[in-house]
Amino acid sequence: MPETIGQRQLRNDNAEIMRRVEAGESFIVTRNGKAIADIVPHQAEGSQGKRRLTLRQLQERRRQMPHVDIEQWYADRAADDEVFGDDRIEY
Repeated sequence: MPETIGQRQLRNDNAEIMRRVEAGESFIVTRNGKAIADIVPHQAEGSQGKRRLTLRQLQERRRQMPHVDIEQWYADRAADDEVFGDDRIEY
């Protein structure tokens, strides 16, 4: 999720913000509390959708994912193995 920054912060911290954009972060710039611009990493031709996510973005996505009950997952897997067979590969 893009971080919201004010126009003044963009002006005062532009070098740091540009480094963060280069690293893959995105920003929403506001003036008087109103969003006026998005600053996003440039995507070269042919690389649409291949932008790397920042750690902060990955953590936010993980927080939005549903909780997984690991014991239930193992029970479901065992039940599936009863029906479909065990598909483990031996090395």
